[in-house]
Amino acid sequence: MKTLNLTFKGSLGKTHTLKLNYASDGLSKEQVQAAMDKIAATKLFVKDGEFLYAVPVSAKYVTTTEDVVIAKQAA
Repeated sequence: MKTLNLTFKGSLGKTHTLKLNYASDGLSKEQVQAAMDKIAATKLFVKDGEFLYAVPVSAKYVTTTEDVVIAKQAA
């Protein structure tokens, strides 16, 4: 599975990551930066008085693979 992880600094200085499971593959740096700027500008996500995604920091695609050790067979 491939996710796009967007990292932000919150308004209180903490680091927060927004993980997008169904992001388009191969987005340009400019497209991702513009999207992160829009997310930060909305100030929509607040927890305990902190705007979670206040300042864009970084973005990366993360690919996760699963190696099944034991799988139950269908009857």
